[in-house]
Amino acid sequence: MSRSLSSDAPSAETDVLVVGSGPGGAAAALFLATYGTRTMVVTRYGHLSDTPRAHITNQRTMETLRDMGLEQRLMREATPWEWMGNTTFCTSLAGDELGRIPSWGTDTRRHHDYELQSPCTMLDAPQTITEPVMMQAAQARGAKVRFDTEYLSHTQDGSGVTTQVRDRLTGATYGIRSKYLVGADGARSKVAADLDLPFEGPGAVGGALHIIFEADLSRFVEYRPSVLYWMVQPGSEKEGVGLGVLRMIKPWTEWMLMWGYEVAAGPPEITDEFARELAVNLVGTDDFEMRVTSRLPWTVNHHFATTIARDRVFCVGDAVHRHPPTNGLGSNTSIQDSYNLAWKLHHVVQGLAAPSLLDTYNTERAPVARQIVERANQSIADTGRIVAALDVDDTTDVGKLNRQLALRKAPGPEGEKIRESLREAIAYKAYEFDAHGVEHNHRYASAAVVPDGTAMPAFTRDPELYAQPTTWPGAKLPHTWVTRDGHRVSTLDLAGHGTFSVWTGIGGQAWVDAAEAFSAETGLPVVPVSVGPGQPFEDPYGTWAELREISDGGVLVVRPDLYVAARHVSAPDSAGTAAQWLRHALTSVLGTALDAK
Repeated sequence: MSRSLSSDAPSAETDVLVVGSGPGGAAAALFLATYGTRTMVVTRYGHLSDTPRAHITNQRTMETLRDMGLEQRLMREATPWEWMGNTTFCTSLAGDELGRIPSWGTDTRRHHDYELQSPCTMLDAPQTITEPVMMQAAQARGAKVRFDTEYLSHTQDGSGVTTQVRDRLTGATYGIRSKYLVGADGARSKVAADLDLPFEGPGAVGGALHIIFEADLSRFVEYRPSVLYWMVQPGSEKEGVGLGVLRMIKPWTEWMLMWGYEVAAGPPEITDEFARELAVNLVGTDDFEMRVTSRLPWTVNHHFATTIARDRVFCVGDAVHRHPPTNGLGSNTSIQDSYNLAWKLHHVVQGLAAPSLLDTYNTERAPVARQIVERANQSIADTGRIVAALDVDDTTDVGKLNRQLALRKAPGPEGEKIRESLREAIAYKAYEFDAHGVEHNHRYASAAVVPDGTAMPAFTRDPELYAQPTTWPGAKLPHTWVTRDGHRVSTLDLAGHGTFSVWTGIGGQAWVDAAEAFSAETGLPVVPVSVGPGQPFEDPYGTWAELREISDGGVLVVRPDLYVAARHVSAPDSAGTAAQWLRHALTSVLGTALDAK
């Protein structure tokens, strides 16, 4: 029986309470603690993730961790970019290969797109790596973490949130008082349920099994290194993620097997014998030893919240966007949710912004929740093109499936048609494995962005496949290489770190002076960045001049999350004009006229 420590005053207090220690929760704690905001994390579990569920770590997420000083640490522990790319479609690892698609920017034709967009690489970093890296850094920077502590409920009032929790070791229940609450408690989020957030989408649309096992499969894969191998086998397209999958966790000795099951019937019992049978089928031989270390049924979801916050409570990650792992968007979007939210919470808690700034979290990130859920589920549907290319209606007709697979090797028009259809179907999976634009092309429209009267630039290439940098207000600051004292540095490294920055060049000294004066007056840190010959930063390659979309004397105001908040294309008429415009831009974003110190 549980007991209460106190029926009146909460027994703990913090500025921000985070419920959940997964990617979204660990990231929220990391960002907030790094900025200097008092943060506490509670998690019902006694440890961080012990299964490597999420793994693809994209450039945008790496940019957030680079901003936190953790990029190199993660790179030391993760599978490197160059081993990620040979996504293979086959009948089994030892069987016929139907085709490959270079993935995650490893194709020579796409690699330069990725290198031009970001200073960061892609990585394969399972949750068992990313969570400890983020949470340990958060704790080192001041975040307090309470394991075995279960969220029960919360109540809001005009000055904060009181959250009831239960110590799962002692049974004691007690309250935690915070100014704000972040719900990062996963796809069965009780915080989101207590908020009664509105959701759209059909919900559970399929069943899938995760079976993690140890086996040395090097001889089947090391010559075509990848993180994903997809198998066309009888029944493989039923439920699950569209085909049977073997996913690399550690090269090439630890694996995750994915296979579908019918949700209505419920998951099968995953015995060692059942797991072995599935693994033998997908590997294509029984000539290997294996040890099952984890087994888990889960549901393929198509569900997103159209409102992701209410008043002082905000939800991030799977709590508000629930979808399959296709496209590798889960942990990435969760971490990026927290990156968007954390600087806003910090500025409000520090009295540097009005609470209305927090409304922009919902405005900016709810559309992203919808987008990535729709994209991930569409990728499962797109996998059906591969089965359709074999001209079979149902892979459970084993005889026809085998005849069609044999026909792809045959001369003549029928075989040629299958070969062409397979090439097209596999190439179309670029919308899952090279959706670079889905990662980088988010455009925010909210009160935390000041429009400059121009229309958003039209996309010149497919916006899901290709990133298109721009300094249009509401877009991410473009990356390119500039120099400081002759040494190369990314533009992204000159912004972020929890502060606003003001970007200009020769003829823009009035903007720099205005920023310094505003900081001195209000206490709001604003970092000046001036690029050009003889300036603190130079542009020897000329690429910043190509990307900035302003004149030498114009200005960009960049938010702490590396998004452009405001833009003035030309030099100011006078120092007074610069000061007035900059004050208007910053106070518009922050939602308040800051008092002088």
